[in-house]
Amino acid sequence: MQPLPVPCPAHLIPDASGTAAFHQAYRQAMARGAVFVAIESDGPHWTVKADTLTAGSGHFVDDTVNDAIRAAIDRLVHHRQVGADAYRGPIYFMMHNVASEKRARELAAALHAALHGDPEPLNRAVAPAS
Repeated sequence: MQPLPVPCPAHLIPDASGTAAFHQAYRQAMARGAVFVAIESDGPHWTVKADTLTAGSGHFVDDTVNDAIRAAIDRLVHHRQVGADAYRGPIYFMMHNVASEKRARELAAALHAALHGDPEPLNRAVAPAS
């Protein structure tokens, strides 16, 4: 598996469904010193996962971007696009109950961009606040 480009197109987000696939994707991100991001099949729904620990101590997400990520995840929960048990960072992120693989990939790619300092794709991917 090649390192994910930044920004990462949604179709390149790895499917880490199953223990072996998850461990492989996570280990590869760690070996490359890259932010881990993946999707997983969870029965009829999908889960988005991201972890910045794999990027090492040199990777930094500033408070403004972390605040934007948390606000975006809150909007997703409010609009019932992800489960209320979402992890909102600042290091580990997880969103359960995503309706489709396509939507999970879209959210994962947008989260990946945000974790590299560009929250705009995530803002566009999230329903507007009401």
